[in-house]
Amino acid sequence: MEIPLQDSYYSFLLADFHLLAATALLLIVYFFSCRPTCIYLIDFSCYRPPDDLRVSTSNFIEHFEICGLHERSAIDFSNKVAERSGIGCEAGFPLSLHQIPPDNSLNPSREETETILFTAVKDLFSKHNINPKNIDILVSNCSIFCPTPSITARIINKFGFRSNVKSISLSGMGCSAGLVAISLVKDLLKVHRNSLALVLSMEAVTPNGYKGKMKSMLLANALFRMGGVAILLSNKKSDKRRAKYKLQHLLRTHMGSDDQSYQSVFQENDESGYVGVSLSRELLHVAGNALKTNLTELGPYVLPYSEQIHYGLSVIHRKFSTSARKKEIYVPNFKKAFDHFCIHAGGRAVIDAIEQKLRLTKEDGEASRMTLYRFGNTSSSSVWYELSYLEAKGRVKRGNRVWQIGFGSGFKCNSAIWECVSDLNPKIRNAWSDRIHKYPVDIPDVADH
Repeated sequence: MEIPLQDSYYSFLLADFHLLAATALLLIVYFFSCRPTCIYLIDFSCYRPPDDLRVSTSNFIEHFEICGLHERSAIDFSNKVAERSGIGCEAGFPLSLHQIPPDNSLNPSREETETILFTAVKDLFSKHNINPKNIDILVSNCSIFCPTPSITARIINKFGFRSNVKSISLSGMGCSAGLVAISLVKDLLKVHRNSLALVLSMEAVTPNGYKGKMKSMLLANALFRMGGVAILLSNKKSDKRRAKYKLQHLLRTHMGSDDQSYQSVFQENDESGYVGVSLSRELLHVAGNALKTNLTELGPYVLPYSEQIHYGLSVIHRKFSTSARKKEIYVPNFKKAFDHFCIHAGGRAVIDAIEQKLRLTKEDGEASRMTLYRFGNTSSSSVWYELSYLEAKGRVKRGNRVWQIGFGSGFKCNSAIWECVSDLNPKIRNAWSDRIHKYPVDIPDVADH
C-alpha cells in the first residue's frame, strides 16, 4: 500500500520536530546543570564575651605570677609580648582560665565551646527566624579541641537538627580553617541544590595554655583569646533578596611540601614534656611566600587588565635585564580590585607585614587592628569580626568587594572574595554595636622585640 506523498511529508516534519524538541531539552538541561551555583551569605553572628571575662595585660601577667606555673624569665617574656601584641584590655579569656590555677581539662573546654557556639547560633537563628530543621549542611572547625561526640553533634543535639543533616567537623587546620570550611560548603552546595548551610568557626583557648618556658610556645598564650562565629549560607534563589553577600572567588594555597612552611606553626612537646604550639622565627617569611603564591593565582580573577599588564611587563623586564641592580617586580594595586580588606588578626606583626607587602594604608588595615585590639587573636573567626566592624561603621555598600585573607598552620594562605548584594544597615545589632562609637582607638607604636 502506497503512503500518500503529503502524509510522508508531514511524517518527516513531525520527526524533525521531535528531534529539535529533544535537542532543545538537552541543551536546556545542560545549560542549567553547568551554570555556576551562586553561594549567598545570608548573615553571620560573632560571639561577644561579657565584660566580666575581660583580661588586661596587667591582669594577664598577675595571673601568671599568682599561679606559679612559670619561671620568672617566661613571665617577663610573656609580659613583653603582651605589651607589644596590639591587644587591648577588652579581649576575654574563658571562665576556666580566670581560676587559680587555670583548669584546662575536658569539661571546661566543652563549656567554652558550647558557650561561644550556642550563643552565636541562637543569635543568628533568632535574628532570621530560622528553624533548625531547615539546615541541610552543618560544618564546624576548631583546630586543637576535637571532642567526642563532635562539635557538630553538640549543635545537632542542642538545637534539634534533622537526622539526615550533612554534618562535618574539621580539626587540626589552624587559623585559616574558617575559609577552608567555607570552601567545603561551597563544594557541597554545588551538589545539593536548594540547601541551607551553617558554618561554625572558632578555636578553644581553654585546652591550649602552655605551661613551659620555651619562648616560641609562650607566644600563643599572649595572643589568643576566646571568640567564634556562626555563618549562614544558601544556594537558594529565593534567599538572594535577604542575603548580605555573594561569594565571588575562594582560593586556597597550601605550602606543606616545603619543610620550613610545614614546621612554622607546630604543636609538640617541649624538653620538659609540656605540650604547646610553637611559632617559628620564620613565620612572617613563610606567610609572605604563601601570600605571594596565593596572589599569583588570584590576580587574574580579580585585578583589572591594566594592573595585570603592568605586573607582567615588570616580570619580563626583570628577567631580561642586564643591569647589576635589577628593577623590583611591580606589586599590583589591589585597591583597584577590592574596597575592603579583612586581614587575619594573628598579631600586630602579621598585619604590619601584609599592609607593607600589599602597599595598603593604615585605614585599609583598621578593621584588622581594631579586631586584634578588642577581641585578640580569635583564630579562624577573626576575619568575621573584621567584617562585622566594617558593617557597624557603615562602610560596606552595595556592590563593594571584600577580601578576607586567612593564614594558618600547614602552612596555608586562603582568600575569599565577597560582593555586597544588599543595602546594609549599620544600626543592626552585632558584636561591635555596644561601643563602635569608641573606635578606632590609637594604638601606640612599639619597637620590634
